[in-house]
Amino acid sequence: MFGKRSQAADLLYHQILLLFLSIEGFRLLIDEMCYILWRMKVLFLFVDGVGLTAPGPNNPVNERVCPVLYRLLQESAVALDPNMDMPGLPQSATGQAALYTGVNAARHMGRHMEGFPGPTLRAVVETDNIMKTLVRRGLNCCFADAYYADEVEDIRSWRFKSVTTVMGLTEPSILRLTPEMLSNQAVFHDLTRQSIVSKGYTGPVITPTDAADHLLHITLSHDFTLFEFFISDLAGHSQNYDQAAAVLSSLDTFIGALLPTILEKRVLFILTSDHGNIEDLGTRGHTRNPIPLVALGPGADILLRNAKSITDVAPLLLSVMASKG
Repeated sequence: MFGKRSQAADLLYHQILLLFLSIEGFRLLIDEMCYILWRMKVLFLFVDGVGLTAPGPNNPVNERVCPVLYRLLQESAVALDPNMDMPGLPQSATGQAALYTGVNAARHMGRHMEGFPGPTLRAVVETDNIMKTLVRRGLNCCFADAYYADEVEDIRSWRFKSVTTVMGLTEPSILRLTPEMLSNQAVFHDLTRQSIVSKGYTGPVITPTDAADHLLHITLSHDFTLFEFFISDLAGHSQNYDQAAAVLSSLDTFIGALLPTILEKRVLFILTSDHGNIEDLGTRGHTRNPIPLVALGPGADILLRNAKSITDVAPLLLSVMASKG
């Protein structure tokens, strides 16, 4: 009787072992297929007007105001030179053109250029830029900022266009308009939509956490997603500490809500800027301070190890995406 039970138990043990191995083998096969089929995803968060400098009474980029951003800058960032070997204060038009094309735009123009790009600088951006390259590689790209407009032609008719708008118009499929915002498939640049209420917007006002959730869904359904946050630069120009702190706190909540899922899903997260400003409220203008390059996720080490200047970001990122995509 004991022998029969022992044989039965032994048979049961082997059956269970075979079942376990078949399940484990199937799981490993699925994991391998997922690895093979995995396509790199990137979230590029552009925060206008943030430089790196020592703590001080005029610097709201600190642990109390924005702990998540501050920790990223301390632990996961390198300093980039935004000055492009040119005198004077770096500016938005040439800085952003350099960031998205890899061209030394200030040298090309003979000086740093503020605000909106003119015809010569627009031509640089239109000729080649990171979005244009990635779309031509067959990648699914998105400029996630919602334009308060119903048609792309409305945007084309604007007299003044930012560098990102000029870039977006080279590949209009990446642009997001009011209908996408209302269906939570785009994020307004202020995160909450509060700033367009005075312009006639009657839809829901949302929280930075809601905006983060919307951007997460956008990111996970695209290969490359760009989101631009530029009110940090406006807050810096105000020289108002409370206003700057409120803007940075809202941004910090947004980033804090994004990061856990971004990292869990193996998305390459990049955060950078175009020039300094908000880190020194003692001056109304921009600064020549270095700017941060934060990178987390697949390929981050390559970016952090090799990027030295604002002109390095686009070519390095394109190289990383080509090798890992």
